[in-house]
Amino acid sequence: MNLEQETKFIMNKYNISANKNYGQNFLIDEFTIKEIVNKAEVSKEDLIIEIGPGLGNLTSLLLETAGKVICIELDKKMIDLLNNRFSLYNNFELINNDILKVNLHEIINQNSNFKSVKVVANLPYYITTPIIMKLLENKLNLKSITVMVQKEVALRLAEKPGGKETGSITYSINYYTNPEIILYVSKECFIPSPKVDSAVLKLNLLNKPKVDVQDEKLFFKIIKTAFLQKRKTLINSLSNNGIENKETLEKILNKLNINPKIRAEELSLEDFANITNLLF
Repeated sequence: MNLEQETKFIMNKYNISANKNYGQNFLIDEFTIKEIVNKAEVSKEDLIIEIGPGLGNLTSLLLETAGKVICIELDKKMIDLLNNRFSLYNNFELINNDILKVNLHEIINQNSNFKSVKVVANLPYYITTPIIMKLLENKLNLKSITVMVQKEVALRLAEKPGGKETGSITYSINYYTNPEIILYVSKECFIPSPKVDSAVLKLNLLNKPKVDVQDEKLFFKIIKTAFLQKRKTLINSLSNNGIENKETLEKILNKLNINPKIRAEELSLEDFANITNLLF
């Protein structure tokens, strides 16, 4: 029985269909699953946090490879299925909760015997960004985050600041991590098939951010504000949304030898850091 047949069998046995409200698409491609685990460099020394395991197709290989796997699943329909499927594994733990409400610091502290902690997941596409930003902003003791996301989103997240796919989140990702796309995945690799192709993104967390800022909160506020009116110049975007007046902003840009007519997506991470430190 191949993975697609096994998946259909499990769905029939437990009378389960993909829940659109939870953004469920079940991964049925064995090569992709092996590549995710391989590229995430999962070992017996690792604690793995899997978000949204669904039917457990990825979980199965993670349990064989990792020291321990903690699955966080919101859908109550999956709980009995997952507990039954992995009842023989003593390195399996399941939490029925919303990942955005879970205290991950507590979970990690309770499992401090592992050498490293990694997140590996096929994320629901509708909530990808909030999940990733929670993992980064909470400053968890993570070594890496390896996640399946919508291809278009992966390109934006993995872009270098100033590249053609740059968005405000690009700067956040590059502030905390070294991002890389490790695999592109066809929509045919899922049941049911989503409308778009996917990509596996690996975020290697840094020991410290790439740039020094005196006020991190202000730094991210400036970046988000700069992208509110993306077609306008940086000065207009920041002044129109209450960051500072045009005269002061122009003086700062001149001091940093930045063209006053520049747009947000043309700036580097260092440029935003320097602007923040002069505004602080």
